[in-house]
Amino acid sequence: MKRWGFNRGSCMVALFILVGSIRTANAAPIDELIAGAKKEGVIELYAPSTLTPQGAQRLGEAFNKQYGLNLKLHFNPSGSMTRDVGKIVAIAASGLPQEWDVMLVHDGGHATLWLKKLHKTFDYTKVGVDPQAIQYDSGTVILANQFVLPAYNKQLVPPQDVPKSWQDLLDPKWKGGKLGMSTATHHLARLATLWGESKTTEYVKLLSRQEPLLGEFGTLYTRLQLGEILVTITMTDSFTHQAKLKGAPLVHAEEVTPVISPAYNAGVLKGSPHPNAGHLFSAFLSTPPAQEILQKFGGQTSAFVPGTPAYKYAQGKKVIYMKQEQAEMVDRLTTEYGKIFGFQK
Repeated sequence: MKRWGFNRGSCMVALFILVGSIRTANAAPIDELIAGAKKEGVIELYAPSTLTPQGAQRLGEAFNKQYGLNLKLHFNPSGSMTRDVGKIVAIAASGLPQEWDVMLVHDGGHATLWLKKLHKTFDYTKVGVDPQAIQYDSGTVILANQFVLPAYNKQLVPPQDVPKSWQDLLDPKWKGGKLGMSTATHHLARLATLWGESKTTEYVKLLSRQEPLLGEFGTLYTRLQLGEILVTITMTDSFTHQAKLKGAPLVHAEEVTPVISPAYNAGVLKGSPHPNAGHLFSAFLSTPPAQEILQKFGGQTSAFVPGTPAYKYAQGKKVIYMKQEQAEMVDRLTTEYGKIFGFQK
């Protein structure tokens, strides 16, 4: 009977062939995206205005360097993300092509796009993205976490009046235009994932009776600095980060709990003009070079990566992270709360 023998040379050759085939299999999707992106030559990026044109330029340069490309990145800064997500839905309904390739918006906005089936999906695991960072049925990549709390002008609000709970915003002293409420009603909708719909909706109705000044974050940020309002019901840390850099007197009410934490996601739109560049760029945004740039210009990192500022901030705090299965409720309540405040009819 012939026995199996061990031939070291043959085994090493076989091993090299196997490793080579695995590398080829892993490299193929990236190579295909790179080739497709080279042909497209452009990427239309919609992202928070707090990224700034300089930040977008740095991202574009790092992206091109990473993949040996020479793409032109066009930065389209957000105004109202809620409004612009609605614009995407309207364009899709009309059958017209989309203007943007990648939308870098909060997960509430992407929930709307997911429910409308407006993502061009891609298996990002094949290009090295951590499966934990992939959301909405492979439609988006999670990049960073926002932290949302009430914010106030520390030069005008004395320490004893700083809100210490969400309920403190219902105090009669804030009635009549002293509060500001942004179009980001999805922030309050997320409270329902912890409080339940009934309690949260009643809370929102009581807030609306405080007669807050309505507006987009950029407008409220300015009015808070000028003292035209004293407190915003919610404010993202991208704006408090900006205030810190500029020396503006805007800070979060840090004792308020729970902390609301929307996640910034990158997603390629169905019908986008440059989908290969869009998918490649979305994957790139989860890499260390991109994360460093996002931290520098937007002040945000992932709360799920040990050692990052976001990870350290979240330790010991009660933080609300929205799960995919909660997206339908949050999306529905976002619209309902917009009507309660008077943003929509």
